[in-house]
Amino acid sequence: MHRRLVACLVLFLSFLTVAGAQTASPQQGGFDVKARQVYLIEAETGTVLFARGEDDVVPAASLAKLMTAATVFKALSAGDVTLDTTYPVTEHAWRTGGAPSGTSTMFAALKSNVRVEDLIRGITVQFANDACIILGEGMTGSEAAFAERMTKEARALGLEKSTFANATGLPNPANKVTMREMVTLARHLETTYPQYMRYYIEPEFEWNKIKQRNRNPLLALNLGVTGFVTGFAEESGYSIVAAVNRDGKHLVLAMAGMESDKARIEETRRIIEWALSSFERRTLFKAGEVIADASVYGGDASTVPLVAGEQVDVFLPKDNSQRLVARVVYIWPVRAPVKPEQTVGALRIWNDKQLLREVPVRTAGSVGEGTLRSRALDALIELFFFWI
Repeated sequence: MHRRLVACLVLFLSFLTVAGAQTASPQQGGFDVKARQVYLIEAETGTVLFARGEDDVVPAASLAKLMTAATVFKALSAGDVTLDTTYPVTEHAWRTGGAPSGTSTMFAALKSNVRVEDLIRGITVQFANDACIILGEGMTGSEAAFAERMTKEARALGLEKSTFANATGLPNPANKVTMREMVTLARHLETTYPQYMRYYIEPEFEWNKIKQRNRNPLLALNLGVTGFVTGFAEESGYSIVAAVNRDGKHLVLAMAGMESDKARIEETRRIIEWALSSFERRTLFKAGEVIADASVYGGDASTVPLVAGEQVDVFLPKDNSQRLVARVVYIWPVRAPVKPEQTVGALRIWNDKQLLREVPVRTAGSVGEGTLRSRALDALIELFFFWI
């Protein structure tokens, strides 16, 4: 019991004020957006540029198609299916997501067979519900079984709140997502399956002699958008997940709770242009630079230096003079023996109450086991701090 309690004890190693670093809460400086839930990051550094209600659970709507795509891409990468694999268009797929449904569709013909690559284009270009169902049924035997696989994959990716009841995101109380988790999922797609990202920016796709332009309304705005999807739910309004590569910045954005498609387009354009023009990259710590020292229990040295495994950069507002705070957090104390490059905690970079970035920290040296006397003394010190 005592060991468990001590393992949960978190200490702030250092309270560093980084001279010259500038940051401000994204909602300050006169900028805001008309969305109830927002999460925007600069993906290369992981810097949070804007966050509000990012952990609120909202209906997935068509944002669920990101997990549908991730599940299909994983099967392709594993060799379970190929781009030339074909699946039949069932009555359920045709009625629920096809021409009779009145929803986004690729107009796949009943009882026809469609290649996986064409179904992927249906999802990524046309946001097609029939394409999602056809893939789900073809890969697992039923849409319900595919939805279970989607949720299982979400948990494997660390998405703790997102759940899926179908492959489309069509209304169902069990279809739930958060904006933070949608950004995480979008980044997973970009980093794990770059070979398939080209489908998201195809300008149009024709199937069954019906040509449709890409349904992503941002592609025509010359913002540098590289994907992904829009959604709508009656109870939560209009939503979007988008990725942008422009001007040396890689943005990933998820927003929900907007009142109209027009507002969605305008607010997305505004926040992207704001992020592109208002922030600049700063280096806080170089790779290998000692950030702090961690206390060591039972060792032949009382501390071990900590470093980040990479250069620590963040994107900060250009026109604000507030100061940035960085804290190294670890479970006290680190126990000997300690090996080099052992991950023991994290560097957390804060702006006021907003966590901008978290980076793992590693040991920059080794510490052997101490003498019996020194270990006994450390035990007394640990006991003293535990009880107070």
